Amino acid sequence: MTNIKIVTDSTTDLPKEIIDELEITVVPLTIHIDDQTFVDGVDLSPEDFLPMMAKADQLPKTSQPSIGEFINKYEELAADGSQILSIHMTSGMSGTYRAASMAAEQANADVKVVDSTYIASALGFQVVEAAKLAKEGKPMQQIVARIEEIRNNSKLFVVVSTLENLLKGGRIGRGKAWIGSLLKLKPIAALEDGVYTPVTKARTQAQVVQTLLSHFNKDTEGKKVKGVSISHANGLELAHKLRDKLKEHSVSIQTTTPVISTHTGEGAIGFTYYTES
Repeated sequence: MTNIKIVTDSTTDLPKEIIDELEITVVPLTIHIDDQTFVDGVDLSPEDFLPMMAKADQLPKTSQPSIGEFINKYEELAADGSQILSIHMTSGMSGTYRAASMAAEQANADVKVVDSTYIASALGFQVVEAAKLAKEGKPMQQIVARIEEIRNNSKLFVVVSTLENLLKGGRIGRGKAWIGSLLKLKPIAALEDGVYTPVTKARTQAQVVQTLLSHFNKDTEGKKVKGVSISHANGLELAHKLRDKLKEHSVSIQTTTPVISTHTGEGAIGFTYYTES
């Protein structure tokens, strides 16, 4: 039986304890803040990043791991004959999946690369399940089929508190940002097929919570809820208000990675869940 090792990137929002326990290998992205460069999760924590982003002259930039970094890691892990399953953030938001795929073609290793089509905990759900199945000795085909099932039954909503980062990142125009800020609008989007898809706008946290609960109840009706998670970028108040409405479920709350915070801005939350019929 061939051993299978799981590789991912630094956008899973998984705690270090789980990564260590399940022996998941993380190939991190890089954050550029003004004239400084940091390795995500290595020399820059989510908590340290937010104040630095607020003080930065320009919007921080992110870059995916190089093909060479992936090749080196794949060959290191495969040295004992193991297969590798490499699961990554959506290719719709980053070149990480493409870099991993190109590395898999060049590496002296047996590597299967998967586009999760998600970020944060929605990616984390797939990675954790894959790691658990790998530890149980399940074959590659069965693990890939299972994470595809999770992917097809996952939902991720993103709520943005400030439009400043979307403006600086070129995702909306200055006029829309000015009007949105004036009206205190909080855009709510879903990540569908790997890209942000606008859902609605809300003015208050109560409206945000009600909208998210409405989608959750509709999506989970008659199904078994397997996982619920809230990631935030200094958005604990909203995260707790949402969790308080989901008391019948176990809901994890964690600070999201700087890679995600760069795009969403401070105060944002990501609400993720997946189900089984």
